[in-house]
Amino acid sequence: MTDRNEERTFAALPPAGGRGFAQTWWGQAWLKALEDAALDSEQVKTGRRLARAGAVGAVSVRPGRITAMVQDRDRTAHRADVLLQELSEEQWDRFLDMAVERAGHIAALLDRDMPPHLVEDAAAAGVELLPGLGDLEAECGCGAWDHCGHTAALCYQMARLLDQDPFALLLMRGRGERALLDELQVRSSAPAEVPDTPDARQTGVDAAEAFAAGDILPPLPAVPELPEEPGQPPSLDTEAAPAPGLDPDAVEFLATAAAGEAYRLLAEALDSGHGQQAVEAEPTLAEDAVRLAAGSPEQAIAQRLAVGSGRDREELRLAVCAWRYGGVAALSALEDEWPVETESLARARAALESAWDEDERPRLRVSRNRWTAVGGSAQLRLGRDGRWWPYRKERGRWAPAGPAVRDPATALATAAGDLSGDPMSG
Repeated sequence: MTDRNEERTFAALPPAGGRGFAQTWWGQAWLKALEDAALDSEQVKTGRRLARAGAVGAVSVRPGRITAMVQDRDRTAHRADVLLQELSEEQWDRFLDMAVERAGHIAALLDRDMPPHLVEDAAAAGVELLPGLGDLEAECGCGAWDHCGHTAALCYQMARLLDQDPFALLLMRGRGERALLDELQVRSSAPAEVPDTPDARQTGVDAAEAFAAGDILPPLPAVPELPEEPGQPPSLDTEAAPAPGLDPDAVEFLATAAAGEAYRLLAEALDSGHGQQAVEAEPTLAEDAVRLAAGSPEQAIAQRLAVGSGRDREELRLAVCAWRYGGVAALSALEDEWPVETESLARARAALESAWDEDERPRLRVSRNRWTAVGGSAQLRLGRDGRWWPYRKERGRWAPAGPAVRDPATALATAAGDLSGDPMSG
């Protein structure tokens, strides 16, 4: 059954620059459904410009609908919705039966790929996964009755998200990733039907015999307990000279970091709520270099990581500080700037105004998602998930000063206060 409450929220993407919006064939098919059906091509062009400029906020995807706040060039925000009809229960049954028979289709989806033959096989089973002409319906707070610049911008942004994760399309059609995989597992493990013939009824094992043998079979092994600490990789300090171009210290550092990451992943997998957690996105090379640098490598390795991540040593130092406070989200707050929705600005102003008396209230200069105390050394940065990161100016640069919090006043107090426990000192 479709879970009407299932929803995924994708963080706002940075401006697209000069790149195309859809790199995959299914992302391009999504955009074709928009461009072929829109009655006003100028609105489509406006939407493309807005999406390219980063005017689309976080995108909420749920069965039958996607939603985001989209800002005009004058920063007026409008709620934009694009609707796509869900598949019926009968259509989902046909799709799931087809997918169980062709395991390669599911393997491709898990690799975030949607091969053409998957869509073709689904269509042959009477199930259209991708939208066609007129399938993308628009609703917008600006009052337009057809696709306007705001809903077109949302469609262009969605094409980028579909490039990354085609499961978002399946959620729009009515099934989330976890529910879909669970249903496929149930169908894959279901016993095959045996033809009702005399020969078929005589094959197999008698039920009484199988039940009697149950006590003989060993029980399934218990789930292993989490070790107290990550394992230690073997030492490479041997009498043999390393191969040309091989840095034993770097290899040992990478092996130790890999053991620590495997330990973290195992701890998460053994957690009782692991099955309900969203799959983490793969880090970029630049993000992974910061993660490794947070492991306090020796100077030569840290320098290589700085070069590999496109940062100088001071930039890497600040990136490591941010990573220790909050991983990828904190790194984004350090390095990305983006426009803030009008509603979020109003809430933040109200929270800050209520936290101080009028004569004590700090004056803040607002620039996109960064709020700087006038005449002071404190700054707030709004993350894409709605949390506030405290920053403090040090040696002419803004440095992370603590973990993110929901209340901007608390973050500002942290930024202006004592920095004991600063992870940059580690």
